[in-house]
Amino acid sequence: MKLELYQIDAFTESIFHGNPACVVPLKNWLPDEILLKIARENAVAETAFFIDHGNTVHLRWFTPEIEMDLCGHATLATAHCLVSILNYQRNRIIFETKSGELDVDVKEGTYYMDFPSRMPEASSLPDTLSRSLNIQPKEVFKARDYVLVYHSEEEVKNINIERSVFDLINLDPGGVIVTAAGTDCDFVSRYFTPQSSILEDPVTGSAHCSLIPFWASRLGKDQLFARQISERGGQLYCENKNERVIVAGKAKTYSVGNFWIE
Repeated sequence: MKLELYQIDAFTESIFHGNPACVVPLKNWLPDEILLKIARENAVAETAFFIDHGNTVHLRWFTPEIEMDLCGHATLATAHCLVSILNYQRNRIIFETKSGELDVDVKEGTYYMDFPSRMPEASSLPDTLSRSLNIQPKEVFKARDYVLVYHSEEEVKNINIERSVFDLINLDPGGVIVTAAGTDCDFVSRYFTPQSSILEDPVTGSAHCSLIPFWASRLGKDQLFARQISERGGQLYCENKNERVIVAGKAKTYSVGNFWIE
């Protein structure tokens, strides 16, 4: 069976930046174990598989280890694939996903994703997580992910993870966000996932389901510009809408090809 494969860098305007995702169009769903093997072979943080039903698009996301309930950058990459490569004719894409219906509006090359809001609540720092961090946070919150708040952008840049300790944590399917107010943006973040083949995710749209309501409340504004300050880096245009959040960004196509499975 011959399948199409697109690799797209999300939350960036240039290749080699943002977060790479693979996108695979399907006519029918393959067995989950085959989807997982394809994701492992692709060896990027997320592979998105979709079936275009016309009015809606059924979308699923796989890491090299598990199927995810929500992934922002692979959703953006899929929208970009549909519009810029596959000539999708609608300016609004309605995705059917494990997190419910997700709408993406396309405006002048920017993809506006309508995601659920996940306001984090005050929490305590587990001992194992504390021991894995070289710098301790000033505040700790939790939704799907732990949200660790630091004093400055510089502290977030200097976070190092002791992986042998960090991988003892089981947060399936969540991770750990480290964040602070930004110097040339509203806030910055980095995102780490224990027990994952890719420890640090370059740009994490789903993490902003918690970061947007948190920083909107903290800064007293609903329109926010964010940077994820991983090595590749990425930019996110954010809006707080109470029960929902808008996570927006651009994307660039890196490669177009095919692969074959038996």
